[in-house]
Amino acid sequence: MFVKPVPHIPVLYREALEAFEDIEDGIIIDCTLGYGGHSSMLLEAKPGVTLIGIDQDPEAIAFSTERLKPFGDRVVILRGRYSEVIGEVFECYPHDQIRGVLADIGVSSLQLDRRERGFSFESDALDMRMNPDATLSAAMVVNTYDEQRLRSILERYGELSGAGRLAAQIVSKRPFDSAKTLCASLDPYLPRGKKIHPATLLMQAIRIEVNDELGELERLLDAIEAQEGLTCKVAIISFHSLEDRIVKQRFASWAKSCICPSEAYRCTCGNNHARGKTVGKKPITAQEDELKSNPRSRSAKLRVFGVGLS
Repeated sequence: MFVKPVPHIPVLYREALEAFEDIEDGIIIDCTLGYGGHSSMLLEAKPGVTLIGIDQDPEAIAFSTERLKPFGDRVVILRGRYSEVIGEVFECYPHDQIRGVLADIGVSSLQLDRRERGFSFESDALDMRMNPDATLSAAMVVNTYDEQRLRSILERYGELSGAGRLAAQIVSKRPFDSAKTLCASLDPYLPRGKKIHPATLLMQAIRIEVNDELGELERLLDAIEAQEGLTCKVAIISFHSLEDRIVKQRFASWAKSCICPSEAYRCTCGNNHARGKTVGKKPITAQEDELKSNPRSRSAKLRVFGVGLS
């Protein structure tokens, strides 16, 4: 089957397919459609599966709609924040049809590749909105937040030890109208020594604030947790420790059978509260050939949970 060529291969593509290897029919939900890379591979490998793709970016919707046309009515594409749209999917489709949920969290290659979107260090824009119709932009965060609020964002979302100094520099040097000038102006104050661009954590912190990325992830997990009678695989790819920690802790709580307080002398809860089981003890990371061909895969971690599985 012909699929329109795209400028990238999705991260952990083999591992994502393996996560759903036992699924041959029903519905798989791709919460972060993007270029449609994971979706096209799943559709190609599993001819009995219907895929529901979600994205809030109209450019991603347009691209993937065209790319996935060869798969016909096996594809349903919905626009919106995945934490909200997945709830609508759960309402519209019987739970016994939903077999898998995939989410590739964070900024997509589609957005990184387009400098006018403001995600790149060299961008002449200062935007970073995954949904271009959203109100809050990076320019608003950088140019209007007070120093204490900026410091809090840089500490929490960038885990930057020099967050206070960076926040003070932003306030003293603003306004900024591009990511390029922001990164260049703050370069002397950015951390060195890691195998990443010095401005990576700065940009990460601002982007997470603009798009409420951690809140989105929490709400996605809440929506899945709220479903009764669901039996499916949940596979989430994260790219930094903040996201991975949320996924790890939530999966661990879902796997707990006994929910009695730790200080309880004996179990009184019935010891039957597990929602399923974690697949694998450690997160799945990229293989050596992918690490060489795709630098973005270096920080990718995949965790899988079997909801309703024992």
